Parts: sequence; C-alpha cells; structure tokens
Amino acid sequence: MLRIADARTGRLVEIPSAHRHLLRICVHLPVIDNGIGAMHLRVLLLGDLLARTAELHGVQALTVLTAPDLSQEQVQALDRVMAVLGIHPPSTVRAHDPSETPSAAADVHVLMHGTEQDSVRGVRIDVGQVGTAPPDEGGPGSPDAVAPEGTDALAVRMLLLGHSYRTPVMVTGAALVEARRTLRHWRQLVADWAQEPSRPIPADLLRRAHAALADNLGVPAVLDMLRSVEKDANVPAGAKFETFAHLDRVLGLDLAREVGHQHQETP
Repeated sequence: MLRIADARTGRLVEIPSAHRHLLRICVHLPVIDNGIGAMHLRVLLLGDLLARTAELHGVQALTVLTAPDLSQEQVQALDRVMAVLGIHPPSTVRAHDPSETPSAAADVHVLMHGTEQDSVRGVRIDVGQVGTAPPDEGGPGSPDAVAPEGTDALAVRMLLLGHSYRTPVMVTGAALVEARRTLRHWRQLVADWAQEPSRPIPADLLRRAHAALADNLGVPAVLDMLRSVEKDANVPAGAKFETFAHLDRVLGLDLAREVGHQHQETP
C-alpha cells in the first residue's frame, strides 16, 4: 500500500484506491522560458520516483506528461535531460489541458509548488522549489549549469533525492561535488561486493526500506539506510550488494555501473 500526502489537505491518501493495480500519474511540467532548469528536473524526477516506487510494490504505473506547447528543440532537450537523469519517459506527452483525458483521470498530479491548478482531480503533490547558488557563492550559477557536459548527471538526481520532495533545495557546487563523490564510492563498493557470494537482503532491512518508500516517498530515509548498511560489519558483502541493487530500482543511480570493470576510486 502506497500513501502520499495530498497537498490540498495534508492528509495521507492511499494510492491507487483499493483493489486497483494501476496508478495513473500526471506530471505537469512548468513553463520552459530559458531552457530546462533545476525545477523542471525535480518535477520530472518526482513523477519518475513515484512510478518506480509503485512498481517496486507490485503496482503498474502509467505516467502522462502535460506541458506548455513545446518547440521541436525543447522536446529534444527534454528527451536528453530525461535520458541522462535516468527518468523513464512518460507514456504520453500532451499539451497542457487538465480537462482532457487521460490527465483528468489521473490518480496523482505532480506540480511545482505554487502552481494554480484547482481543476485537477485526484491527489495533488506539490514539489518544493529548487534554487542554484551563484558562482561567487560556490554554486553552478544557473539551472542549466547544474549538470555540465562531462560530469555525472546522476549526481543531480542523488542530490535532489536526498531531500523530502516538499522541501526547498539550494543546489551548490559543494553539494554536487559531494554527491558525485558518494556515487563513485558506492559504485566501487557495489562492484567489490558483486565478487562475493550472493546473500539475501536482511528481512528487517527490506521491510523498513519498503515501508519508508510507501510512506510519502521517504527516499532520504532509504539513503540513510544504505549509508548504515555500507558500514555494518554484520551484513555480508553479498547481502549488501543485493540490498543496493534492489533499492536502486527506485533510486535510479546506476549503482551497479562498475560491476565487472577494473576501476580505481578517485579521491
């Protein structure tokens, strides 16, 4: 059972409703003025995260993306962004009109916080704002510079996943550096653990992780669990591998990227 807080009431609502095995998600993309920025990324990421969590719990997810009229260049840029951030493409992309199906029939609507959209039915999820620190304060300077070419764009995904989806986030250069360092470190560990005999995921750990995800998408708690598992000498290496690989189905951080490759951790 998945429960999500409806932004209108603040109450946790079960999704999808009882006895249904299809979760219909509508992601409302903010207006694109000067390129795809960090806020667009976070709204898209939340829709992807919700779909992945539903599927982990045995519920099929159908995602529709509604957006203002996009040029061909904007559509191509959107496709590239979703690809590099590991966001599964939506089943449908439509011009924004909440009165039309299938968006009107969605169980959940994902919107940027502050968006006026009272006509939608179903649960409303408001995604917290994202800001970027200017270069003189150690930031990337602009939303489009968050994931410059040649860097690991999944570090942006990890940085955003480390915060509750409702919490405003400030993207700084230091935070991106730390996210990239953690990804390199975890991928090396996963590659090392993959060489050990496989072991089952500890039942209590699996239960707590699934419960955290099912309770209003508690991804920060799952990341904290992985940090604890990494250092827990009582969990066999093979079980650590299975734990990281299993939860990466939701996290989408490509943690098994280095399995089977010779590599050396970069300090």
